[in-house]
Amino acid sequence: MSVFKDLFWFFKQEKRSYIWGISLLVIVALLELLPPKVIGYVIDELIKNSLNGKNLLFWVCLIFINGLLLYTFRFWWRRMIFGSSLKLAKQLRDDLYNHFTKMSPSFYQKNRIGDLMAHATNDVQAVRETAGAGILTFVDSIILGGSVLVMMAVSISWKLTILSLLPLPVMAILTQYYGKLLHQRFHLAQESFSELNNKVQESMSGLKVIRSLGQSKEDIEAFKSQADTVVKNNMKVARIDALFDPTIMLVVSVCYMIAVVYGSRLVIVDEITVGQLITFVTYLGILIWPMLAIGWLFNIVERGRASYDRIRSLLSIEPEIKDSQHASTKLSMGEINYSINFFKFNEESNFELRDIKFSVQEGQTIGIVGKTGQGKTTLLKLLLREYEVNNGGISVGDVNLKDTTLLALREHIGYVPQEHFLFSNTIKENIAFSQINSSIEDVYKAAEIANIHDDILEFPLGYETVVGERGVSLSGGQKQRISIARSLIKNPNILILDDCLSAVDAKTEEKILRSLKDERDGKTTFITSHRMSAVMHSDLIIVLDEGRIIQRGKHEELVQQNGWYKEMFERQQLEELVEQGGR
Repeated sequence: MSVFKDLFWFFKQEKRSYIWGISLLVIVALLELLPPKVIGYVIDELIKNSLNGKNLLFWVCLIFINGLLLYTFRFWWRRMIFGSSLKLAKQLRDDLYNHFTKMSPSFYQKNRIGDLMAHATNDVQAVRETAGAGILTFVDSIILGGSVLVMMAVSISWKLTILSLLPLPVMAILTQYYGKLLHQRFHLAQESFSELNNKVQESMSGLKVIRSLGQSKEDIEAFKSQADTVVKNNMKVARIDALFDPTIMLVVSVCYMIAVVYGSRLVIVDEITVGQLITFVTYLGILIWPMLAIGWLFNIVERGRASYDRIRSLLSIEPEIKDSQHASTKLSMGEINYSINFFKFNEESNFELRDIKFSVQEGQTIGIVGKTGQGKTTLLKLLLREYEVNNGGISVGDVNLKDTTLLALREHIGYVPQEHFLFSNTIKENIAFSQINSSIEDVYKAAEIANIHDDILEFPLGYETVVGERGVSLSGGQKQRISIARSLIKNPNILILDDCLSAVDAKTEEKILRSLKDERDGKTTFITSHRMSAVMHSDLIIVLDEGRIIQRGKHEELVQQNGWYKEMFERQQLEELVEQGGR
């Protein structure tokens, strides 16, 4: 029952609904005691031959009114209690979603998407059941069960009541044992469901790769194996779940047998009447639900506890990047200064940045080049504060990034990553994503700068074309240019292009860079690329190797130096010459 204690914060938050709902449940429980009493009284009057039409009409009307009240009160307690449990589900999903948006990339490296989805679906559903059906079963098993027991003992026979209920301790012991087993097995079932979610998500995302490599059959077999594990673990839960009702019904049947046998004897010796025995047996029938509710309660509570533990464990993970208590909500643009003495992702990581020191004047364009895996993207993500600098810092306009909020920083930045993600919406909606209220003219302008406008107009639906999940209906170059347009429509003070021109040809690249230079006068731009042509017009070019700056300067200066930049520039010029047929 500890899950109720854990959820007390929510019960306190929704105390009015729960107080009213539980109060109505109590009234319903008391109203349910009336019909058996009336039935017993009518039977005794029939045996005595003293029942007349007037009395019978009175009892029939009383039962009818009682039924109407039960109908009304049951409607309202369901609305109060189950309605509140839906609020809990919404609040938990909101908390999880907000938590996910605050987490750094390392969080998503440790936690797979399918597992996170399972937390937000199955686990939340199990907790919602606890706050809804769990409260119902808890209150009903205590109030209705207790009221029936009191009526049986006080108004009929305490001896018959005690004797009839002797098997109940056996039921309590068994259901408690089942509950412990259920908790363990349900936890495993939820984990296997998370694994299945991960498998489906990865397979759907990598469907093209799976098909192109001829691994469809193997992937299906892997999915079947994972699905079999889910079924196996859920069957283990079902086996325990299936024990509750038969155990309870067996105990209730024994209670019925004792009540009929010993009750008949009491009727024979005139300790109780036939009507009282029928009332007692009817009460015993009503008592079946509270007994079942006890078993169901253990089931619901153990599922809810396992799921809530999983949710709390996830929510307890602190974001690695957090705003400081006195962080400024405004950021003034100016010179950007990198002064990184040392940076490493974590203790296990082999990669590190060292002695990264350079400045970028407002309005300048800076190019960052180097071999794959030398720290180009990491350098930009530190500016975005996706990671914190271990030793040193980055400042914008003499303000350290740690002294401003993440929102204030990122409002000034437009970021086009290497891996382009498009939403399953129209092209227009994708471009206008960062500025939802943008006019169609703004969308057109951003698309023209990104050199994608003409391509879009060739589609049958133009800007209303739905791109499909992750932009599946577009080519790599089209996705890159739409991503660039999406960042440009924001008109950011700092634009980061992280090797986002790799899928376009040299001519298209040149058009985009020329348009950017014309449109972004006075604004800062960072460009990383493997093609020297993308950065050769930059005001400053930095060459990275093994996390260190090995060369810096303008294009004209670097091609005069013997080094990596000159070597790569000449090699790429030669490749371009060969592609053009040697002319």
